[in-house]
Amino acid sequence: QVQLVESGGGLVQAGGSLRLSCAASGRAFSSVAMGWFRQAPGKEREFVAGISRGGGSTSYADSVKGRFTISGDNAKNTVYLQMNSLKPEDTAVYYCAARRNPSAPILAGAYDYWGQGTQVTVSS
Repeated sequence: QVQLVESGGGLVQAGGSLRLSCAASGRAFSSVAMGWFRQAPGKEREFVAGISRGGGSTSYADSVKGRFTISGDNAKNTVYLQMNSLKPEDTAVYYCAARRNPSAPILAGAYDYWGQGTQVTVSS
């Protein structure tokens, strides 16, 4: 079992930055692949970024490529999402997710564990 707790969301102006954190407990971070997803009101949950088990590979949605960076800290059992050049369309609840398999796919259904989410609001 893995428990995930997100933090770092908030209100920011367009062009600003935020860093989201996801602390994992119950299983070593190095034994799971991690992903960040987001869900805006009235929309389906969508993949944002993923990092493979052990951190050797990362992937991003086209909409955030070049602006967001996912990284992990094994010692702290934490994965981060650094978000720069934020846009109003980035407004959503952001969720972190973990899966026992090595890769971090874009399908939400492939993940075994989910956090409770953190709200990110970008004002124009």
